[in-house]
Amino acid sequence: MDFRGLDPSDARRILEEEGENLLPQERSQPFFRKILSLLSEPMLFLLLGGGVLYFFLGDRSEGVILLSFVIVVLAMTYFQKRKTEQALTALAQVAAPRTTVIRGGVRMIIPVRQVVRGDLVVLSEGDRVPADLRLFEGRLQADESILTGESLPVLKLPGSDNLPFGGPGDAASPFVFAGTMVTWGSGMAIVQATGGKTAIGGIGGALSGITPTPSLLERDSGRFIRIASLIGLALASVDFLLFRAVAHRDLLKSLLGGLALVMAILPEEIPVILTVFFALGSWRLARKNVLVKRMSAVEVLGAVTVLAVDKTGTLTENRMSLETAVVGEHVFQTSDNGSLPEEFHRIIEYAVLASSPQSEDPMDKAISSFGKRFLSGTEHLHEGWNPVKVYSLEPPILAMARVFETSEERPYLFATKGAPESVLDLCHLPSEEVTLLNLKIESLARQGFRVLGVATGRIASPSLPDNLHQVPFSFLGLLGFRDLPRKGVREAIGECQGAGIRVIMMTGDHPETARSVARAVGIPDRNLLTGATLDSLVDPDTISLKEISICARLRPEQKLRLVEILKKNGDIVAMTGDGVNDAPALKAANIGISMGRKGTDVARQAASLVLMEDSFLDLVEGLRMGRRIVDNITSAIRFAVAVHIPLVGLGLLGAVYGGGLILTPVDIVLLQFVIDPSCSLLFEAEPERKGLMREPPHPPGRSPFEWGSLKAPLGQGLLITLIFLLAIETFFSFGWSRENIRTIVFISLVLSILLLILFSRKSDNREILNLRSDNPVFRKIFLLVPFFLLLLYSVPFLRQNLGWGRIATAGQVLGVIGLVATLGISLLGIRFAEKK
Repeated sequence: MDFRGLDPSDARRILEEEGENLLPQERSQPFFRKILSLLSEPMLFLLLGGGVLYFFLGDRSEGVILLSFVIVVLAMTYFQKRKTEQALTALAQVAAPRTTVIRGGVRMIIPVRQVVRGDLVVLSEGDRVPADLRLFEGRLQADESILTGESLPVLKLPGSDNLPFGGPGDAASPFVFAGTMVTWGSGMAIVQATGGKTAIGGIGGALSGITPTPSLLERDSGRFIRIASLIGLALASVDFLLFRAVAHRDLLKSLLGGLALVMAILPEEIPVILTVFFALGSWRLARKNVLVKRMSAVEVLGAVTVLAVDKTGTLTENRMSLETAVVGEHVFQTSDNGSLPEEFHRIIEYAVLASSPQSEDPMDKAISSFGKRFLSGTEHLHEGWNPVKVYSLEPPILAMARVFETSEERPYLFATKGAPESVLDLCHLPSEEVTLLNLKIESLARQGFRVLGVATGRIASPSLPDNLHQVPFSFLGLLGFRDLPRKGVREAIGECQGAGIRVIMMTGDHPETARSVARAVGIPDRNLLTGATLDSLVDPDTISLKEISICARLRPEQKLRLVEILKKNGDIVAMTGDGVNDAPALKAANIGISMGRKGTDVARQAASLVLMEDSFLDLVEGLRMGRRIVDNITSAIRFAVAVHIPLVGLGLLGAVYGGGLILTPVDIVLLQFVIDPSCSLLFEAEPERKGLMREPPHPPGRSPFEWGSLKAPLGQGLLITLIFLLAIETFFSFGWSRENIRTIVFISLVLSILLLILFSRKSDNREILNLRSDNPVFRKIFLLVPFFLLLLYSVPFLRQNLGWGRIATAGQVLGVIGLVATLGISLLGIRFAEKK
């Protein structure tokens, strides 16, 4: 077998000939199909219906205006959706899976979509298989449940290239299939099929057609829209009857009145709010190095009460340095800046032998670096030695060993390292010696060292034992590693605690090491739970974790139990993890968070979020951004509810007063040009509210559509409606013409929308009227809307076609000023009352 793999030029040629390694999926819709799909929007049907009615009534100018708005609304909706799609596309590119291949003798990491037939793929535990492969070296197990439905992993062994290609689920076969997961082992394989020609490619079309389960917000919004639509139809029917019975208008004008009311009440902004906010919010999170895999996780971020985090690499830098060694009564510190004394050569020799030179584990790297620094050129380094067997770390033995065959009388040499208590147990030392060593271990751990024990043994048996306890080990000593906390972690944890989020460190380290790191990063170290204590409990589900902040010596399956206990206690749990065995706990957590750099594909698949730089600081920024997104969604929905109520009230008013509509369909569409971008763009771009991270998490399941959240906007909308009704009654009593009153009402409505924007933002009361916002969309809207209003009023052609009159008297000018001032003062009163 050629271990050089494909030549890069051959790989490029095959990629051009056979296409990218992608599953069958829906093609991107061309421009004209996207436009056709937009024609199903309810507002467009209402515009078309209104335009046709105006033509039947002989009012061609209003009909032309209304129908021309169809093009404007189509353009606005198209570009809005395009912006959302661009954000999601950018997110997908960041999230693109990658795999390791060998091309031209060089190992490289490439996007899975660029894998081609004939590529040499390197597989490791935790990897997702990128294509259909034939294993020719190594030994592994794969989870093929996605293809077979069977949950047990399937053993894969190397096979020759003349074997006919088998199917999923075949034990001991060399064939590994795209989309499956390597749960154990490693190996090298050659690509047999990619894309639609793979086993999963046959069901790819069906997979792409699966509709994801709607989130809580999406379900609540759907129910709200259905209720609003039913109310709209009922009010439109009442409006139609009032026009016929009270105003004595003909059939077409009555239909026009009902149509205007439906346009006024239809909350068509709300689905757009959720789509735009989640898409752009996920894009913003990706810029903070937090990749969103499940949109529903965004709305849960603001409710997190417990953050369960790994220590190594998340709270710390994951850059281990071997700083101390203990052999008997002798202690060596690297800070001594001297050569390594002879009595320490043997422990370092066997620590190097117990570490794989190709390992990416930070501790193995630290040992290898230390050995090269102090033992280079001595007989204690054995670079040409290859192990005949490796005993991996498997509970309850928290130690691993590598076995080498030598020419001595007892040919099998064991080098082992691991948790000190496990290594001591393997050495079967006298209890007095174990007690003394435990004191040294605890002393090192209290100083913040991560401690490993090192031992060696030899056997003359012709076969290797199944259990390390059958090997006569000799204890060599202890190694102390230091992994410094990341900069800024202490402040970030303090921010979490100030936000009502309890941080729990979950680690496999020694309890005293965990306590030392906890003190360094600001986690309370008073209450600690160990994996052994958890196992000893008769009923672990009854334990209270309210005061627990450190969990040490944990195994992955114990993390799952702790997550389930926390959830049963009513907590919303976000948990970090990186290994294959962490996947069940990540999936069980309300929000599973995988590491992007050191995390396995299995962990990333189970997670809802991925930290691309493995940083706790990025995680806290993600929590902050999640709170901001949900906060802004709530503000946008409150604004949308408040702004529609006066439109509905004024729509009904035309029937009561007779003589024509106060708000026509054209007026309502013009108002929507202010309302829609405010809902979907202005509120989405709102910066984080001051004090947001000093508030407790919002209750799980809380919705912006529940009564408690809608009381204030309903009150705002009803108050605005009442003020307009009183003002219109007053204006009619002054003898002003309907055209002038409609002009005053429209101008005042637009200005009241701007006031509602100010009062719907969740800024501090003292900053409500501060127009120097950090929100660029806010500034643009507050500059463009008055210009838009001035243009409509100042251009005679536009004013006449809208049926407006001139505001010709000082009284009418004062009417506008007084109406807007009354609205502002009233809304300000509601705002202060709500804050109290």
